[in-house]
Amino acid sequence: MEAAVRKAGAIPATIGVVGGKIVIGLSDEQLAFFANCDGVAKVSPADFSAVIAAGVPGATTVAGTMFAASRAGVSILATGGIGGVHLGGENSLDISADLTELARTQVAVVCAGAKAILDLPRTLEVLETLTVPVVGFGTSEFPAFYSRESGLPLLHRVDTPGQAAHLMHVQWELGRLGRGASAGILFAHPPPQESALPSSEMESLVAQAVESAEAHGVQGQGVTPFLLKEMARLSRSRTVQANIALLVANADLAGRIAFAYCANQAPFRGERASKRQIRDL
Repeated sequence: MEAAVRKAGAIPATIGVVGGKIVIGLSDEQLAFFANCDGVAKVSPADFSAVIAAGVPGATTVAGTMFAASRAGVSILATGGIGGVHLGGENSLDISADLTELARTQVAVVCAGAKAILDLPRTLEVLETLTVPVVGFGTSEFPAFYSRESGLPLLHRVDTPGQAAHLMHVQWELGRLGRGASAGILFAHPPPQESALPSSEMESLVAQAVESAEAHGVQGQGVTPFLLKEMARLSRSRTVQANIALLVANADLAGRIAFAYCANQAPFRGERASKRQIRDL
């Protein structure tokens, strides 16, 4: 992912918690440590203080990464899929903090939609309620992580990094003008065609994985990793291959958007917006 960002002309800054500090831009040695270390804490915004105080290593969720990135002046991040409303979430209220963080943090997130094991229609409904713009990149349909299609249409679409960068400028400027646009942006980027799985196959894999999780009594934060591992087993690692491919593709796109965002002057940077400019927005 970092190599893809650099190739696109941007600078990667992988985020994590090491030695009691939030690190913006992990070194190669630190990345190798995370790749080979057991017992790494999962860090959402609610976990930072406890993990930092304990001095244990922590890998940030999308929400945690947004929290740290925004405070370091990083405006865009790449991930695989965001969290969302879990299956049965209407009863359990198991809803990822990724959604609430997107509602209050001005960071653009490039993803392949929400994780396939989630309730995608309800996830989109919550994002709409939280006033988070969900914008398809090269698509008018919300991707389903491993699959390019979900049957869920999107109202907004961009087709070039320049269009995405301009949308970011407008969103941030609206926030500065007090127009209530304080939310981040979700750019939904379909996984590469050659590695994506058909939606019908994904539905079957999810159903089997959920049944297995229930049979094993898996609950709480252990559900997502269990389901992903179970789907990898059932698909003979095809989901893992698709996951890696979409991560690299999203990193490449985020790098290209970041390059375009920095290359183009913000509409009103460094000057007070006039009434005419507000009307134009």
